[in-house]
Amino acid sequence: MPYQPIVKPALARMPFRPNLTDYAAMRKSFSWDQIREELDGLPGGGLNIAHECIDRHVKTPRKNKTALIWEGRNGENESYTFGDLKETSDRFAQVLRGLGVKKGDRVFVFLDRVPELYASVFGTLKAGALVGPLFSAFGPDAVRDRLADSAAVALVTSPSLVDRVEAVRKELPDLKHIIIVDREGSGRAKKSGYIAYEEAMKSARGQFGIEPTGPEDWSIMHYTSGTTGKPKGAAHVHQAILGHYMTAKYVLDLHDDDIYWCTADPGWVTGTSYGMFGPWSNGITSVVIEAGFNPDRWYATIQKHKVTMWYTAPTALRMLMKAGEEVPRKYDLSSLRYICSVGEPLNPEAIIWGLPVFNQAIHDNWWQTETGCIQIANYPIQDVRPGSMGRPIPGTEAAIVDDQGRVLPPDAEGNLVLKPGWPSMFRTYWNKKEMYDSRFHHGWYFSGDRGKMDQDGYFWFVGRADDVINTAGHLVGPFEVESALIEHPAVAEAGVIGKPDEERMEIVKAFVSLKDGYTPSEDLKKEIQEFVRKRLAAHAYPREIDFLKSLPKTRSGKIMRRLLKARDQGLPEGDTSTLED
Repeated sequence: MPYQPIVKPALARMPFRPNLTDYAAMRKSFSWDQIREELDGLPGGGLNIAHECIDRHVKTPRKNKTALIWEGRNGENESYTFGDLKETSDRFAQVLRGLGVKKGDRVFVFLDRVPELYASVFGTLKAGALVGPLFSAFGPDAVRDRLADSAAVALVTSPSLVDRVEAVRKELPDLKHIIIVDREGSGRAKKSGYIAYEEAMKSARGQFGIEPTGPEDWSIMHYTSGTTGKPKGAAHVHQAILGHYMTAKYVLDLHDDDIYWCTADPGWVTGTSYGMFGPWSNGITSVVIEAGFNPDRWYATIQKHKVTMWYTAPTALRMLMKAGEEVPRKYDLSSLRYICSVGEPLNPEAIIWGLPVFNQAIHDNWWQTETGCIQIANYPIQDVRPGSMGRPIPGTEAAIVDDQGRVLPPDAEGNLVLKPGWPSMFRTYWNKKEMYDSRFHHGWYFSGDRGKMDQDGYFWFVGRADDVINTAGHLVGPFEVESALIEHPAVAEAGVIGKPDEERMEIVKAFVSLKDGYTPSEDLKKEIQEFVRKRLAAHAYPREIDFLKSLPKTRSGKIMRRLLKARDQGLPEGDTSTLED
């Protein structure tokens, strides 16, 4: 397999030795039990993610160390120590307990990236409840699907987002409590009969005794999309912290003096596993900015806070490339010693571009919502092979197999699989055990990705084995978009595919047939796009729509996405014997 090896100049920039110094030796001697011994645990052998990320540091000099540096979208600047985070998360846990929230209950957080989000997440974990972060870009349908499926009892949100919840409130019989974080002082909670976060927190005083949780008790759940049906909740347990802690230490190479910036939103698993759990279980200072992507703002953030370790997405890097090399030259980026990316494959061009801009290679890695933590990575001690996701982490066995689970030889394309049993592996799809079980067969976890492994054990992404669309790191299920499309009064049928895109890897493309009385037009196209965007999310709406008189279907009436993709992209159509006349 052709590649261009790059010896990373990052090593020369590092003021200390990487945490991982010998990959082969560590894989040979590695033990998850040893990682467990580096964490505290709860009295009596329990385990709780909030304790490992926050409370245990308060018993050390890290109590007064800055944990969170926050910048608001309006220029606000706030910082919080580990001691501060313990106090606020203790208070929120007391708020939940006062509301009658019990161990195992589901509590969702629907907020922008504000400090109260972090207090809510860790407070929920301390209360023993399962926390579910939601993208603030979600529309009413996306919120409803997740809260209804999980039978969530409480939701933390804001005045600007609560109307989306109200639009579907009648369909959420289990939702007993809505807590409003009102940073702007709008008074929305009182006006609408909700719980005011600020008042509830003031009345909650003193330390909170963490609910006794064990390694296999529920901790966090992220919803991820599939080819059919609504999004499914990948639920994790507190033992997942072993994977977060270990990979943040050895893959992200976090050291005590690092200033770390993960650009991922907490609605995405990266924004929790590595925006919260990984860095804070290692006692690291983390930067969070509320505002969205902007090249100048991002470079200025690195310069202002002297960010040393940066974890971002390939789409963001491609957008920085698009902005040109003149923009970064205006900023001092010399503090950066290490850069990693995740979400979709990092194309070789981005790595080559990054060498002169950052004076180092960008290190890609691979994992999924279901895996909970990084599984395959490029490490600071190894050459980066542009386009490769790297090699498996210590404690994980990965392979390329055929459909019967037989390991394939190097350079052969097949299913990317993992040997089950790592600590952060998801434990179920909520209420969908049969679907969960279908991911495990022949002794492997089948990731749904296809790939290759070269002679030296580096893995390479080839594509998805299903129709799931990866757009800017977000997995979008075509069925969910199709369901939203046909709710529009003009749409009779809809089929959705992923179309290759240089910047986002893929975009959502829809093929629509209209009901009688409607005529295709650019205005109608924009109306349909905005309709889906408001119901689902900004990343899930179709950026392209083609109007067709009819969509290709099987004789049983199933729309053939495969045929839509083949015709759109000039690919072989394959077997069309089941196509309706």
